[in-house]
Amino acid sequence: MHTPFNRRRFLKTGATLASAGVMSALGPTAGPIASAIEPIVRNGSPKFKFSLAAYSYRNLLKGDAAELTLTDFVDDCAKMNLEGTELTSYYFPSSPTPDYFRKLQQHCFQLGLDISGTAIGNDFGFAPGPERDQEIASVKQWIDYAEILGAPVIRIFAGHQKKNQPAEKMHSLMVAGIEECCDYAGQHGVHLALENHGGPTASVESMLSIVRDVRSPWFGVNLDSGNFYSDDPYVDLAKIAPYALNVQVKVVTSKAGKRDKKPTDFARLAKILSDANYRGYIVLEYEEAGDPRVECPKYMAKLREAFLA
Repeated sequence: MHTPFNRRRFLKTGATLASAGVMSALGPTAGPIASAIEPIVRNGSPKFKFSLAAYSYRNLLKGDAAELTLTDFVDDCAKMNLEGTELTSYYFPSSPTPDYFRKLQQHCFQLGLDISGTAIGNDFGFAPGPERDQEIASVKQWIDYAEILGAPVIRIFAGHQKKNQPAEKMHSLMVAGIEECCDYAGQHGVHLALENHGGPTASVESMLSIVRDVRSPWFGVNLDSGNFYSDDPYVDLAKIAPYALNVQVKVVTSKAGKRDKKPTDFARLAKILSDANYRGYIVLEYEEAGDPRVECPKYMAKLREAFLA
């Protein structure tokens, strides 16, 4: 059974913050109604550090014929004079050993780089059974890996709605899966950050309906600048910014449909995150055409100019 949780007292004793004012239940068997999740309380002024997602190098890192290794990617991050590097799980060996993680963490440390986080593919939309058990076990395994790496946050997905599955049931399953994994993550000092990434997190309203129902101090949002497609995606991004544990920035934003691509307004995004008093990593996730080893340094320079102005 879940018990009510006061995130405000955990994050900052004595902090003054208006209540989110949203009460929700996680389903008929989920236990008593608890206070909705509150925006993350941060002191000081906004602070931005910069990192690059390994997904930006996906065509160079994937498959048996990969041109580069994660070590090569880390070397490039150091050449860009970044503060961090995001090591996406997709590009690790299929059966990595603890020694592999320790050596990679050592390499990052010796180059003066934080491992700003990692990212996994997961689906909490399965009903109880072997498939759901496998998904949850995989997330927990990557929590163990993140602890060895010293990665403070893992980007996760909510999952997909299954055939003939009512929306309410999907919501309950996803919230329960996130909470179970957050409970495990907290025991290892790792945060889980839910990305706005289509499906049940495609709109800001559906995204927040999940975010506000998860009760854990080890949970928050992975804000992706390119994954809302409303008439004004920046308005939607501003609504999830107060919950952000990590920020991924794409170089284009699509308004009301993926076909209408325009350059991301880095200055506007910087203001949104400043207004939310965000303190943490700004992670470039480059998905466009062009050699990422050429294009990423250019866009990192543009990000620094916009966010540190």
